[in-house]
Amino acid sequence: MASKKGNRIIVKLRSTESAHTYTTTKNRKNDPNRLELRRYDPTLRRHVLYRETK
Repeated sequence: MASKKGNRIIVKLRSTESAHTYTTTKNRKNDPNRLELRRYDPTLRRHVLYRETK
């Protein structure tokens, strides 16, 4: 028997202003759209917008 796919997936968040990335998990059912979060970018040393990449 095949197992059911889980709702939680691992996604990459990439900075909009540099090449820095974070990894996190998200729930497919609750967040079907791409994530956008403000996180700290250590290369720029300030908070910037991070977007989910495929």
